[in-house]
Amino acid sequence: MQFWKKFALGAVAAVGLAIPAVAAERAVIVLDGSGSMWAQIDGKARITIARETLSSVLADLPEDLELGFMTYGHREKGNCGDIEMLVEPAAGTGPAIAAAADGINPKGMTPISDAVRLAAEDLRFTEEKATVILITDGLETCEVDPCKLATELEAQGIDFTTHVLGFGLSDEEGQQVACLAENTGGQYLSAADGAGLVDALTKTVAQVVQAEPEPAPAPEPEPEPVAAYNLKPTVSFAEGGPDLVDETYDIVWSWYKPNAEGGEGEYVGTDYYARFEGTLEPGKYILKVEIGSASASQPITIQDGKIAKPHFVLNAAILKLHPMSSEGAEVSEDASTEVNLNGEYLAYDYGDVNLVVPAGALEAIVTIGEASVSRTYNPKAGETIDEDVILGTGVVFFTSEYAPGSKVEDDIFMEIFEAKVALDGSRKSVAYGYNGEQDYELPAGDYVMDYKLDGTSGQVPFSVATAERTDVPVLLNAGVLAITTPTDDYVEIFSASKDIAGNRKSFDYGYGPNVQTTLAAGDYVVFSKKNDVESETPVTIKAGERFELTIEPAAPGGKTK
Repeated sequence: MQFWKKFALGAVAAVGLAIPAVAAERAVIVLDGSGSMWAQIDGKARITIARETLSSVLADLPEDLELGFMTYGHREKGNCGDIEMLVEPAAGTGPAIAAAADGINPKGMTPISDAVRLAAEDLRFTEEKATVILITDGLETCEVDPCKLATELEAQGIDFTTHVLGFGLSDEEGQQVACLAENTGGQYLSAADGAGLVDALTKTVAQVVQAEPEPAPAPEPEPEPVAAYNLKPTVSFAEGGPDLVDETYDIVWSWYKPNAEGGEGEYVGTDYYARFEGTLEPGKYILKVEIGSASASQPITIQDGKIAKPHFVLNAAILKLHPMSSEGAEVSEDASTEVNLNGEYLAYDYGDVNLVVPAGALEAIVTIGEASVSRTYNPKAGETIDEDVILGTGVVFFTSEYAPGSKVEDDIFMEIFEAKVALDGSRKSVAYGYNGEQDYELPAGDYVMDYKLDGTSGQVPFSVATAERTDVPVLLNAGVLAITTPTDDYVEIFSASKDIAGNRKSFDYGYGPNVQTTLAAGDYVVFSKKNDVESETPVTIKAGERFELTIEPAAPGGKTK
């Protein structure tokens, strides 16, 4: 990666110095902040690679380049409106963009089209020349046609361009978003790893810096002689299997000086790709190859005038899993999959799973929402496992009201339990949260939801069906009691009636001068005490209404009712 960092800085700086002093375009970089950005490439999360790339490429920009930064899916799950301009377009924003990228915590949807549209509007694309650079590792998930949007923006814009950098996308996936670039006169560039992303971002930023007019192309230099090499390794998944000869897989070659025990000692270098041809100083090395979670290493000797051609057998398999909430549904982008080998953690992935893993006893734990399933496999070297994983989930959506038409805005606590009761009378907790509106993806079955808001509580049974949405209204039939006391009086709210033993039920308590609580409609007694001064005040709470009570100070030693 160090080579590409140096190349990126040099390329952008060189473009900036070679162009006459013309006004640069205004541009916005849109970075995918959806949950799939936690997926890993060569053991490093995509979001981490994207942050490093931005920090490298934007470290030395021309002073007059006005650049902004936008992201989406970084604040909450399931919200197609979760789009935010983190850095407004301005000159000298490189450090601010890198800092903003470091603060992104991917978790949500992929509203590609709306993000591009909002970025274009922020750039006043109908009035001025404007460019959007989109970095995404996923496809549109918010039911907007990116191709149609691109055509509309191109028709409205003065000179509008979108470049799309597909990070970790397959060729088929890339074709589905490439129209955003093609329909606006931009470029679609594919990046399989960090080096590719640096190269793609450098090219697109350089085009923005270049503005207009483009200079006449310089004569192509004479091709340099092909450098000699003395190392040409090959690798296959299984003994006797075919060598890998294309770039379908992210292959990493690393070499080390051997230590005293003959293992990996001092690190020397790294390179990539199946067709790797290297030039090493003569001597002994430990050469290691890695693809996904599988690796192999062996000692090699480099000699003058000879080409070392070591062959590696990874003893690896391919694991392709397609998590779905129900039969026939789309692959869930919110799904997470943990893979263990012989009981030990091996890898983690989001959405559609396509991993190279060591052959052996594998367990895949697939989770969508609150539902999880475990699958076990024992693939042989060179084998591919490709299957759908159906979790059979549905969605439940809770809305809460004090009374009909009066929504609960406070953080009401809801906890979901399985309806089945154990021998000891307990139920298994499934999920919980705080909000007046909450939604969960759950396995099909029967449940009970317990809620509590201050002094009111209740229970709502419900059922979830596969591939269906269940709306559950929660009517508290409650109001709000707001109490003002002279100072920091102790306040406790009891039921108006007493039980057979003469005791009142306590619902809530607090300390003045201001105490507020939510109570089910009905009659209560408000007890207050400051030192030896006590008072009791009857109140009646009505559903959907607020009752304000002021407790007047009493004489010392007094007691009022």
